[in-house]
Amino acid sequence: MLEIQNLWKTFNPGTVNEKAALQGVNLTLNDGDFVTVIGSNGAGKSTLLNAVAGVFLADQGSIRLDGMDMTSLPEHRRASGIGRVFQDPMMGTAATMQIVENLALAARRGQFRGLRRGITRQEKEQYREQLRTLELGLEDRLTTKVGLLSGGQRQALTLLMATLRRPKLLLLDEHTAALDPATAAKVLSLTDKIVSEHSLTTLMITHNMKDAIAHGNRLIMMNEGKIIFDVAGEGQPDQGRPAAKIRRSLGRRPGERPDVVKLTQHQRRGGSVCLPLRPLCYLQKVQKAGPSIHSLFIHSPAPLCYA
Repeated sequence: MLEIQNLWKTFNPGTVNEKAALQGVNLTLNDGDFVTVIGSNGAGKSTLLNAVAGVFLADQGSIRLDGMDMTSLPEHRRASGIGRVFQDPMMGTAATMQIVENLALAARRGQFRGLRRGITRQEKEQYREQLRTLELGLEDRLTTKVGLLSGGQRQALTLLMATLRRPKLLLLDEHTAALDPATAAKVLSLTDKIVSEHSLTTLMITHNMKDAIAHGNRLIMMNEGKIIFDVAGEGQPDQGRPAAKIRRSLGRRPGERPDVVKLTQHQRRGGSVCLPLRPLCYLQKVQKAGPSIHSLFIHSPAPLCYA
């Protein structure tokens, strides 16, 4: 379980470039939760993940993972319990090392390393079987340098490396944003498969509204360093995703798309959060529509389907 309480982070305090990136964020993830996070640029999404991962220390608040207080721990001390996949396929792997060597490093994350044989024959067979599940043909390329792989192959490999030791928490920072649509769909499918098979507690950032609704069992929206919307599925058959709960709240069937939806589950300053559901995918901006109502305006050329 991940527990974040009253988390604050301000960059460049006391200067003209001061930016309050996180403002009193409170968030709890139960074991096995798959939470998607959406929001405009600068909303605080990546800052939240970086704070959890330990890239920097928060100014105020606490972060606990499985009951252990990680608030003041450096990044390398948190790495044994946290797996992460970055937006850039070039990160998360060692480009000049072989696929098998990268997997061996991931398998030894957080462990003591002494003078012994680097990679045993048994380990190679294990890695080959794990790579086969990706269905990318990498099981026959164990000695290939990772730098020679495509972006999609590298991201799939990074995902496998991040989950090799079954982390307590998996962080996905827009891990399909740099991929073409077909490859992104493949990586998201692999993400669903791995997270589901191992019941991994996962926090995934995305700018794609369609993906945010279609994946995971809970969706949160951030703006100006705050969580302004939080909706979760109810665990009923075919209704475990946020889309189903939104659909039920509207009394609509799968495939029906209203122009504007008032989501009354979340109240903010006495008003409702309004989510325009025209053909949409990307969060464009958040602006005040009145003294107490915040509207989320989203645009994309692709239609949104609730199914």
